Amino acid sequence: MADKPSRGLVIYGDGMARFIEQSFLENNLNSFASLSSCGFLSLPHSPPSESEEGRTIREFAELVDSCEAYNKFIASAKEDGQEKPLMPTISERFMGMRAAIVTNNSSLKSLGGKLGFTILQSNKLIDDGQSFAESLLKLLGFQEGKTLDMSQYDLVFVHVGAREEINSQTGVEYVNALVGGIMQKAQPGSEIACRLHASIVLSYGAVTEDDDPSLSVLTPNPNNKSDISLLFPRQSYTVKGGNPRKNVRHHSPMLIAQWQSGVTRKDMVEKFSFKDFKEVGANLAIPADRFIHEIAFKLWKAPKYGA
Repeated sequence: MADKPSRGLVIYGDGMARFIEQSFLENNLNSFASLSSCGFLSLPHSPPSESEEGRTIREFAELVDSCEAYNKFIASAKEDGQEKPLMPTISERFMGMRAAIVTNNSSLKSLGGKLGFTILQSNKLIDDGQSFAESLLKLLGFQEGKTLDMSQYDLVFVHVGAREEINSQTGVEYVNALVGGIMQKAQPGSEIACRLHASIVLSYGAVTEDDDPSLSVLTPNPNNKSDISLLFPRQSYTVKGGNPRKNVRHHSPMLIAQWQSGVTRKDMVEKFSFKDFKEVGANLAIPADRFIHEIAFKLWKAPKYGA
């Protein structure tokens, strides 16, 4: 447990998990994972005939536990004469948390604004002589290797789509370079690394029931052919409030690696991949809608979630 609140950076590679292992880059993501605590964020099944835009919005809403509020907002918007309910803001939900999202996606800009995020664009953040990584750290109160007493934000999300092209780089190349830039400025044991809680989240994008069966997060039950199988406990990501969740996708989860020097527990993962995370990762799966609660706790903006 840190003796001061962390400041959170989340780099979200939307749809990148299936492409990252095909990359021949010097993989900064592997280096980050080798320092981190790794695991999965489970998602619900997508609705029938969901568009790519709808999936992008829904999965981000899951990450910030706002799916239910967003669905109510959309349902009321379709009813003539109905006043649209206000969605609780991130600040209202988490003890005044100041949060921003950097994205080029117009739908996420709209949703983020409704949820109380400040909307930022990467090309407007970079000062003369500063890299994008340095600009992000500056938003969180990290400058010239030091941690300032005050910061503009407690939490910054960076959303990059797998098929985006930014500064002549693919989305995967861009995220890989950004992670390298952050790690260069936040060396293990440094003042920045001890206060920065960094999360890298990669999703699989659009998936189907027929997607790769090797991407299942289910833990095999060795007794599934005997009466004792009735005593085999449910995995925690399938339960909410003591009751079974009604809509759980057991495959193609989001991959998540989290690191804060001296705070997170390093596991045995050496590669940012589903196989490594499942075989030697410290964490199995938690529901994606619990992610923001975990982050808020590290920032001293919420009580502890889970064990």
